[in-house]
Amino acid sequence: MHLTRPVALITGGASGIGLAFARRWIADGGLAVLADLDPARLDEAVDGLEPLRSRGVVCDVTNQESVDAAVADVAGAEGRIDAVFTSAGIARPQPSDRITDDAFALLLDIHVTGAMRVCRAAYPLLRERRGAIVNVASVAAFAGMPGRASYTAAKAAVGGLTRTLAVEWGPHGVRVNAIAPGYVRTALTDALVADGRLNAAPILDRTPLGRFGSPEEIAEAAHFLATPASSFVTGHTLVADGGLTVGGDWY
Repeated sequence: MHLTRPVALITGGASGIGLAFARRWIADGGLAVLADLDPARLDEAVDGLEPLRSRGVVCDVTNQESVDAAVADVAGAEGRIDAVFTSAGIARPQPSDRITDDAFALLLDIHVTGAMRVCRAAYPLLRERRGAIVNVASVAAFAGMPGRASYTAAKAAVGGLTRTLAVEWGPHGVRVNAIAPGYVRTALTDALVADGRLNAAPILDRTPLGRFGSPEEIAEAAHFLATPASSFVTGHTLVADGGLTVGGDWY
């Protein structure tokens, strides 16, 4: 069954930026398939969206069989994928001299290899629709951030992956871009602040707009990259950080 509504597959879609992107996609007339690890959280997220315009599918981006099954589920139910938004991710700050190989590799597996698994599995359907991929990078890709070696390495790699896929798949009509958020008020960020692992004050002082972003603001920028509104944009990483990375007022 090929639906008439454009379909977006959203990893990490049950919360934060992923869920905000789902809302934005639905508001524009699309159907959102939320892919996440936790069935209960998926159900809760879908219950909060417009009926018949969203659904959830359990997916572990660190497992290729799980990813393939999720994409096959969409192929069978919706028959199309017009956009992929890879927002699954975690942050586990640790001093670089104490982080284990396994802990370091975990973040790369989720953020980088996980994104690659999803993009690769969805590519045949995206090619049919001349669709778009939006990967989630971060301002952490452009800076050295103490205690976040695994996260910064992963997000920098997302940018490289995005550019390569854009070059390879562009001739087949598939655009691949990334969004690089600054600090955004999500449950993940709030937990880091509450645990004392993130000090918001210096971030706010250095951000020209003087605040954290909202998931909805990042979703709006990502939606632009995921739709024909950006039809001549590919291989680009769009920074949405309130000016954090361009602020030069350190003197």
